[in-house]
Amino acid sequence: MSVHLEHKESEPLTIKSLNTENPRWCVGCGDFGILMGLKRFMVDNQFIPHETVNVSGIGCSGRTPNYINTYGVHAIHGRPITVALGLALARSDLNIFIESGDGDALSIGGNHLIHGINKNFNCVFLLFDNELYALTKAQTSPTTRKGHPTYTQPRGTYLDPLNPIALVLGIGASFVASTTDWMPDHLASTMSAAFKHKGFSFVHISQRCPHYDAEAFDYKTTGWFSFLTHENGIPPDKRLADKTEVIVHDPMNLEMAFKYAASPRRHFGLFYCDPNKPCYDEILRWERDKAEKKPRSKLLDHFQI
Repeated sequence: MSVHLEHKESEPLTIKSLNTENPRWCVGCGDFGILMGLKRFMVDNQFIPHETVNVSGIGCSGRTPNYINTYGVHAIHGRPITVALGLALARSDLNIFIESGDGDALSIGGNHLIHGINKNFNCVFLLFDNELYALTKAQTSPTTRKGHPTYTQPRGTYLDPLNPIALVLGIGASFVASTTDWMPDHLASTMSAAFKHKGFSFVHISQRCPHYDAEAFDYKTTGWFSFLTHENGIPPDKRLADKTEVIVHDPMNLEMAFKYAASPRRHFGLFYCDPNKPCYDEILRWERDKAEKKPRSKLLDHFQI
């Protein structure tokens, strides 16, 4: 668990005051951009550090809580959602962010992702997707593209990758968006929309890993992706909007969200949003508040034989 929190509330929050130690990622890693995007979002909204917590699992993304001046939990592999749910139930006042990788979230943690989405508790879930296990030196992950050579499958991966967007739409996620580490304005806008949503906000982030897979994302061109935008959605990146296709998509339209998710062309923006899905943490708090109050000495009387 990481705790820094030397910021004084009387002083404006700045990028500098959110800094801790220097990040230890490979040169050019997309995690730097995501970390800066998260800090920029916090500064823009003047978050109070001790009212914010970052929870991560294992992988390169797992180091994120160490590099940002808030409360932080570096949890075990695949389990950041369970830790975050406990925090959400105990402290509804906290701003909760979860940082998880494609292996952490979609492999060992896949079952927790299912139930986190189903419970729809209030948090922002950031999926750092570099399409391989990078911390363990370029092994095949659930999202590694078919035919790409890795150290575990040196002749090329055998299977088609999981589609994270289609997967979470199928589970019933109440908020599904996609962005990248190299579009800072779009990343910030996506985080803003995700934070405003009440429930489990799933944000897929295409993240570069130049050390092990420099060809995963052609961030210097725009012909391979489109932006999804709407008055109730996320604006396209202002630097790139005139260089690629921009599609007006109503995020309440689940059928079209599935269509764009299944397309071989990448789409960045808000796929789907359901503001009316019940939140498990709110339901439990409501049940607690209406429950009959008993002294602690009688709490177990119901179980007497």
